Amino acid sequence: METLASAMKNDRRSRSHTRLFSYSSSSSQSSKGPLVLGFISCLAWLYVAGRLWQDAGNRMLLSSLLRENSGNRPRVLTVEDKLMNLGCKEIGRRIVEAEMELTLAKSLGFLRQNRSSSDQKFLAVIGVYTGFGSHLKRNVFRGSWMPRGDAMKKLEERGIIIRFVIGRSANRGDSLDRIIDEENRQTKDFLILESHEEAQEELPKKAKFFFSTAFDTWDAEFYVKVDDNINLDLDGLIEILESHRGGHGTYMGCMKSGAVITEEGKQWYEPDWWKFGDSKSYFRHASGSLFILSRSLAQYININSASLQAYAHDDISVGSWMMGLNSTYVDDDRLCCGSSRQEKVCSVA
Repeated sequence: METLASAMKNDRRSRSHTRLFSYSSSSSQSSKGPLVLGFISCLAWLYVAGRLWQDAGNRMLLSSLLRENSGNRPRVLTVEDKLMNLGCKEIGRRIVEAEMELTLAKSLGFLRQNRSSSDQKFLAVIGVYTGFGSHLKRNVFRGSWMPRGDAMKKLEERGIIIRFVIGRSANRGDSLDRIIDEENRQTKDFLILESHEEAQEELPKKAKFFFSTAFDTWDAEFYVKVDDNINLDLDGLIEILESHRGGHGTYMGCMKSGAVITEEGKQWYEPDWWKFGDSKSYFRHASGSLFILSRSLAQYININSASLQAYAHDDISVGSWMMGLNSTYVDDDRLCCGSSRQEKVCSVA
């Protein structure tokens, strides 16, 4: 009986211990959850704080860099700066030196290898401006006042050279150039300006190329520019030239002046109108239909062609070049092609 009571007592103790252990185990597990969550929260907070600190450091670094470089902000580059950056300044200096050496060589009489092989001294070189679409006009001239074949050779023996003056196409070597080359092979009466682009907007520059090329090619007393809508009395023109032979710095033509057109879109508009003063009037110059320069003036253009200003019209351009020289102006009514005067050497075709 005592044994049974003892066993029952031990059994009760065992169940009591089991309940106590189960309670403490569940109590222990329930207390670990908040600790784990707290630990994870601490880790998350440390991570966020670290990122915020890192971002703040980056911002401070960028701010300090901006403050240090605030005085070195990029500025707008000039052409001079760009040339310096590209390493072209030295090349530009060499080009200027080469141009100066070329100018000196021309002034000393070099670079004349293109002249006629006979070294004949001519009275005049007459350049008739023409274009790619003026084939019919050229044929009219060849059948009227302009000699052909043997007659041309005899005229050259008298000291008169006549050539149609034309540049090259914008698309070098195209059909326009080939047509002119073929026509020149047949007629041999062209002066082709290889460095000039034949275009209406380039016409003012044509005078520079014509006088320079003609001077390089033929040694003449006078160089004459004629438009392609003008008929010439060659004998009358030769008479005028002979009367002025031996003169120095002679600039001949039908002298005129006139208003400078300032309104864009109008005929004869001058983009550089502001250069002609408040009165907006051109200086005295020879009309563009026909004008004549003596040898020294053509040589001046030949030497300085790279730096001469070309205006909207070729007669204005040439007149501006003559103003700065000690040239002799000859205003001859016989060279006024559009006048009604009977004694004249040119007329509108």
